[in-house]
Amino acid sequence: DAFKILVASPDKVIGQYSLDEAVKASLIKTVKRRLTPQPVKIRADIEVTCFAYEGIDAVKAALQKGEEKSTAELPIKIKLVSPPLYVMFCTTLNKEQGINLLQSAVDAITKEIREKEGSINVKHAPRAVSQQEERDLLAKMEGEEDDD
Repeated sequence: DAFKILVASPDKVIGQYSLDEAVKASLIKTVKRRLTPQPVKIRADIEVTCFAYEGIDAVKAALQKGEEKSTAELPIKIKLVSPPLYVMFCTTLNKEQGINLLQSAVDAITKEIREKEGSINVKHAPRAVSQQEERDLLAKMEGEEDDD
C-alpha cells in the first residue's frame, strides 16, 4: 500500500528523506512501472467436429456463437490450428474475468454444435498461458501450414 501512496503523492512518502532528485525520480518511475498491471493471455484449446449433413457449416456456426460472447473490452478470437483443433484466446488485465468469458464461449459452442449433431472435445480448458506456450502454439501452427 505504501507503494501505491508513493505513486499518488511521492512527497508524502519520500519527502522526509534527503534523496537526490535523480534518485527520487528513478524510484518513482520504477515503482510506477512495477505496479502497472500486465495483460494476461487466456487460451482454450478445443476440437470441434460435425459429420452430419451440415458439416463444416455447423462448425462455423458454433464457432461464431463462441465469438459472439466477445465484449468491447475482451474480444475473443478463434483460430484454426489444424482440423479439427481450434484455439480460442483473449487478452485481459483480469485473469478470472477472461477465464469466465472463454468458458461461457466454450459453453455456447458446445450447445450449438450438439444441436447440429456435432461434437466438441475440450483439449485444454480456459487458462492463463505463458509466452513459451504461445511460441509453441505458433510453431505448431506454422508447422501445419508447411505440411499443406
